[in-house]
Amino acid sequence: MVADRRAPAARLFRHHRVIRVLIPSPLFSYTGGQKQIEAEGESLAGLLGGLDTRHPGMRHRIVDEQDCIRKHIRFFVNGEMATRLDHALNPGDEVMIVAALSGG
Repeated sequence: MVADRRAPAARLFRHHRVIRVLIPSPLFSYTGGQKQIEAEGESLAGLLGGLDTRHPGMRHRIVDEQDCIRKHIRFFVNGEMATRLDHALNPGDEVMIVAALSGG
């Protein structure tokens, strides 16, 4: 038997056809203050495209002009870091967007 390696919250959502997205506080202004939203997409790129349709401008804060994830952004899919926009997603996954803080 194969163990379910998803994060606990992802296991709760696996029966849904959507992906649960956890939003970092620097992006709350795009989501109207929502800390988590539901979205769809077969990859991180598709997910971000859908999010940008519903929350205009959000993708630009995450992806640069060269279509690369910005250096201060990290994605975790079911608790494991994802570094590429073509990272595959499945219904029921949990995607956490982390925005690093900088300063001195």
